[in-house]
Amino acid sequence: MALPKIKPEFDVDAYMAWEETQPERHEYLGGEVFAMSGGTDAHYTILGNAYAALRTALAGKPCRAFVSGMKLRIEQADAVFYPDVFVTCDARDRQPEASLAKQWPSLIVEVLSDSTAAFDRGRKFELYQQIDTLQEYLLIEQDRKHADLFRKNREGFWVLHPAGEGDVVRLESVGLDLALDGLYEDVEL
Repeated sequence: MALPKIKPEFDVDAYMAWEETQPERHEYLGGEVFAMSGGTDAHYTILGNAYAALRTALAGKPCRAFVSGMKLRIEQADAVFYPDVFVTCDARDRQPEASLAKQWPSLIVEVLSDSTAAFDRGRKFELYQQIDTLQEYLLIEQDRKHADLFRKNREGFWVLHPAGEGDVVRLESVGLDLALDGLYEDVEL
């Protein structure tokens, strides 16, 4: 005789179906669901500036930029996140079955906040590293002009390329030189 389940299982397929009916967004990790909080004016302005720069640079190319409403599924990690901005150049992400969640990004951008910085720099980055196609991970601070770009080198190691006020961030994954000051346009620090 089977014992009753004490904790119901919430697998990724159940999450995806449930998430489509929710008024707020939730991220998924290993059977658990986490509500997402809103951001500040600075957060959304930086996010918008990053997306606008990427969208403009990628116009007419096979790569597409997505903003925080698009899900990113990491099958190897049993996770689904909503990155602030990400770019995918992989044809598999243009298929009809990828209309609700992408899986093969080359670049992920997160705007850091006090409540998410430790997770974005730590566990989330660890999970993102399981994505074979990911080449760069850009973390942008919202309270000062600073960004940390992690780029995977030929040996498979992630190398830090910090940038500060007046610097240009070279996003090799998408062939874009991004002026850091431009990310902070209309942001009051």
